[in-house]
Amino acid sequence: MDKVTLRSYRPCDARAVSRLFRQIYGDHYVQPHVYLPLMINQNHGDGRWHSLVAESGKKILGHATLCRNPGSHTAELALSVVHPSTRGQNIATQLGIRLLIHAQALGCHGVTIKQVTQHAYTQRMADRLGFCSTGLMLDYVPSPFGESLPESIVIGYTPIDGYCRPLPALPWPDSCRDFMEHLCSVYGTQEKDAPWVGPPLRVEQCSGRYDVMLKQVDSRLLKQLRELPRHWMVSIRLRLASGFAEAVDSLSAMGFVFTGITPDDRSKGWLALFHRGYQPRTLELRCPHIQRLHDQAQQQIARQTSAHS
Repeated sequence: MDKVTLRSYRPCDARAVSRLFRQIYGDHYVQPHVYLPLMINQNHGDGRWHSLVAESGKKILGHATLCRNPGSHTAELALSVVHPSTRGQNIATQLGIRLLIHAQALGCHGVTIKQVTQHAYTQRMADRLGFCSTGLMLDYVPSPFGESLPESIVIGYTPIDGYCRPLPALPWPDSCRDFMEHLCSVYGTQEKDAPWVGPPLRVEQCSGRYDVMLKQVDSRLLKQLRELPRHWMVSIRLRLASGFAEAVDSLSAMGFVFTGITPDDRSKGWLALFHRGYQPRTLELRCPHIQRLHDQAQQQIARQTSAHS
């Protein structure tokens, strides 16, 4: 095989990149844009995607992207795919290293990564690139591997160029104290809450899941959340701020389980993750802290099933 070289994406690469995703994932990849070469180029033209490719003998054998929403200082390392013929050469890791350097040039303060859980490849790569796993998104998207159960995702985050994203200095509930103190040791703490940007409440439906974004919870909102249909799968992202401990107790009483935190890409703060309606499963995860969150979630769903029986 010819030597593999890494270079910036060019508009003429769109069809080859789309074809690569089809070769690896068939029709199951969760980002539909990769199936439309025109959409791939539009995302690059709009500045939302910043990609590198791995090329050998004029064939595109690898691809990875920094995805960033307009105005955000947080990007996501995503759309990483490598042809089986080049696996074992750390191509994905090399693409990631270069894109993290590029993130600094773009003025990013931090980068996230979504690690799949059906295999350990992206989890190992995230470790090598210096990401710390911060949260677990249960039943997040349809399986890109054609499995019957949805894919759960591990969220990772790494700061860029020394930018800090401290957690608020809060009293942590017993149920998650060890986990939150671990993250405080990684990212530090600050006394004030990070400012909130955007509407205080947002609800969207995606892949059969109802996503709820909250600035804060109060008795009126809790009452309305309690009245949502029980068969709905609901994911809540709540501003990590004062009142967190009380929110954990209230949401837990309604069947929600806490599964970590994720950066808020609209501000310098964090969002706490809560889920309800996910399916039981067994996963072996690389990060022991995330493994414990997953195991606690499975224990909770087992208790709920037993109670309903």
